[in-house]
Amino acid sequence: MAKKQPSSIDAHVGSRVRLRRMLIGMSQEKLGELLGLTFQQVQKYEKGANRIGASRLFDISQILGVPVSYFFDDVSDEIASQHRAQTGRGVVGNGLGNGHYKDLESGPHMMEFVSSAEGFQLIRAYTKITDPRVRKRVLDLVKSLTGDEEVVRDFHVVDTREAQRA
Repeated sequence: MAKKQPSSIDAHVGSRVRLRRMLIGMSQEKLGELLGLTFQQVQKYEKGANRIGASRLFDISQILGVPVSYFFDDVSDEIASQHRAQTGRGVVGNGLGNGHYKDLESGPHMMEFVSSAEGFQLIRAYTKITDPRVRKRVLDLVKSLTGDEEVVRDFHVVDTREAQRA
């Protein structure tokens, strides 16, 4: 018997749980403890292997300090289409997707990277750079390493501290 693949929606919600948990510096063990679960169950939720029920998702949102809708933010048309194909159910209207993911640079693999330990460490280290000129040079370096100077068009480095002072 073939192993059942997680629903694309379940995987997306799980990745958002993982992203938020990591952003606030909470371990799987701590989240599990607060939910009355093992860290293995939290892992299964984050991978989308186990579905998160409505009341449990509400509890998670309260613990992580976000609205329930946060877990469905950025559901792409691609993810919605995959879900319809997996379930065989049609969707009235234009589906769950909000059209934010129209190119490869901002697709679901981007969320996967940001949710990974390496992506999280990179983002955390980058945001600790206080000099906006250094941040711009780091960004330019990374873009040059890709060989594609058009990786992120119209991107502006903003120092929020300077914007707040103005």
